[in-house]
Amino acid sequence: MLQYEFMQNAMMAGLIISILCPMVGVFLVLKRYSMMGDTLSHASFAGIALGFILGIDPLLSAFAFTTLCGLFIEVLRSYYKQYSELVMSIVLTLSIGIAIIIVSTGKTGANINSILFGSILTVSKKDLLYIAIISIISIFTLSLLYNKLIYSTFDEEGAKTAGINVSLINYIFTLLVGATISVSLRITGVLVISSMIVVPVATALQLGKGFKWTLIYSMIFGFIDVFIGLIASYYINSAPGGTIAVTSVITLLITIIIKKVFIR
Repeated sequence: MLQYEFMQNAMMAGLIISILCPMVGVFLVLKRYSMMGDTLSHASFAGIALGFILGIDPLLSAFAFTTLCGLFIEVLRSYYKQYSELVMSIVLTLSIGIAIIIVSTGKTGANINSILFGSILTVSKKDLLYIAIISIISIFTLSLLYNKLIYSTFDEEGAKTAGINVSLINYIFTLLVGATISVSLRITGVLVISSMIVVPVATALQLGKGFKWTLIYSMIFGFIDVFIGLIASYYINSAPGGTIAVTSVITLLITIIIKKVFIR
């Protein structure tokens, strides 16, 4: 299996996103922003469609459009402070509308299935380099903002009182979410990116550990989900996105059962 270059590229990309997605996902889940991952993943679809029409690298256009939608979410949050789920619905509606309009024109000239469901075959050396660069920058930024992110995640008002620019932190974090989604597209596809961001974190939360260990276990579970999903998709000839998503939920269910039966 690993003698093929496309599988080597997919495995390397999978290793990177199995680290990055849960790192971002921990903060999203604890901020009660789980729906943001789903919203921005659909925004990335519109960005890809725009990229094909404009002749731009689809991963770059996905990152650019997802980032704009993320910033739009932060702007709308100031108008709907108590209705964050409403903001997500507005941006999701806008993104899906744009994507449908573009795709229905028939001008994209691309295999939409590989965008929606992911494809091992589409991960090129160029894509791998892009994924690696964006991921390294994102992980480095998360490391720099780690303490401030934790503070603002658990006590936003307290963080403001302590002199932390919470609005700036939220904008930067939104950029990181957009970057995470754009680099995951080739492997997971648009429809199930949020599963890699949220489900490994949900699995790690079942262990009842502190924040740091939850983060570590999230990355471990993300690694397991991605690699089992990629290997299974190769042998059963299925889309990797769906296979990874199912694997992640099975891992969660197994963890719940083990916890219930053996840990009391």
